[in-house]
Amino acid sequence: MCKWYTVNCLPLPTFNMKTKSLHRDKVNIITLGCSKNMVDSEVLSGQLIANEIDVVHESAKKDHNIVIVNTCGFIEKAKEESVNTILQQVELKRRGKIDKVYVTGCLSERYKNNLETEIPEVDAYFGTMELPMILKQFEADYKTDLIGERLLITPQHYAYMKISEGCNRTCSFCAIPLMRGQHISRPIESLVDEAKRLVDRGVKEVMLIAQELTYYGLDIYKKRELPKLLHALADVKGLEWIRLHYAYPSKFPIEIIDAIKERENICNYLDMPLQHAANKMLKLMKRQITREEMEDLVGEIRNRIPDICLRTTLIAGFPGETRDDVEELKTFITKMRFDRVGIFTYSHEEGTSAHDLEDNIPAEEKEERAQEIMEVQQEISLEKNQEKLGKTFKVIIDKKEAGRYLGRTEFDSVEVDNEVIIQSKKRLAIGEFVQVKITKAFDYDLEGEVV
Repeated sequence: MCKWYTVNCLPLPTFNMKTKSLHRDKVNIITLGCSKNMVDSEVLSGQLIANEIDVVHESAKKDHNIVIVNTCGFIEKAKEESVNTILQQVELKRRGKIDKVYVTGCLSERYKNNLETEIPEVDAYFGTMELPMILKQFEADYKTDLIGERLLITPQHYAYMKISEGCNRTCSFCAIPLMRGQHISRPIESLVDEAKRLVDRGVKEVMLIAQELTYYGLDIYKKRELPKLLHALADVKGLEWIRLHYAYPSKFPIEIIDAIKERENICNYLDMPLQHAANKMLKLMKRQITREEMEDLVGEIRNRIPDICLRTTLIAGFPGETRDDVEELKTFITKMRFDRVGIFTYSHEEGTSAHDLEDNIPAEEKEERAQEIMEVQQEISLEKNQEKLGKTFKVIIDKKEAGRYLGRTEFDSVEVDNEVIIQSKKRLAIGEFVQVKITKAFDYDLEGEVV
């Protein structure tokens, strides 16, 4: 077995081809990885439906006969999950439970030749930009008039909006440019039209996603135009929350913060991955910024919007990281007091410039360092949540679970951030906005009552 994915995967099955049925095709799309992959699956679903092909997403009913696995190839764990999912589906094909298995997405883009050799039972592999080729498998046409149209996988009250594809940054640890190519912005008019269509379908919150938000517009407008896009989206009637994910800190256009401040329906929220704080590590990671510059940037952002929620992402165990570097990162977190922090352990990815470095920190040590860092953040998160006690916030209701409602404030994004637990005898509608007074604070969640 090749070493491009973890070797403790399921065994490759032997095949005894059967035909499941002669009934009309029904496609089940399985999406792995990030929200950008989710949008790709939604667009694919929309195209298939427009071609009168039945589509479901991660269906448990098992009444489909074709599966498309939209894979992730970002880090080792994601690659392993993708390979195992493919193997599970080809095993179902071997048993005659489904007729065909197709694979698309980042893993397929990056390792197509390996996959075709190792798992030849898949009917076809496609890269990240080969949607028309997938449709040809169904004798379907790519409908250009559907650009921006998609079948929402998310609940109807929120949606992700991909404003660009690819990335021009050269971070040493990141394989995304290998899988997604160079940065390509979508025109403002196209994004505004999509936002209007989403609102017409009941969407109240959009989360802007890209590999790098701040690069938006450089390719098609020859300058950074994210602030202009934000103002245009903020003008869309019925769009109550706009949220920003994945903004690169180097050469950060501060006008973005001004746009957030000026427009009421742009959430006071910014997801800005910093990755580390030790200057030595930032240089090795090719982040094009220093710790001092990051501290100045965070200070300037908070000076302009004191109550903004700052989320960041960090990497533990990058090659050459020492205990002193870990301590410096912990000190940085303590000083900066980010509202939200996520952390990955370093994954040694071939094709990246960091792959030339020695991956010299054992996996167990990487995990221990990540846990150590998160323990610092856990205390900060609890303190920040306790500051909200007795205050009232606008909350969107996401779901009802175990007899209670779960929602979010403007300071929290879906899945990755805090939830607000609401006990209410009054029936609340999913997607409704309510005013909630916070009565209890936990490490990563809040509890409150509707007022």
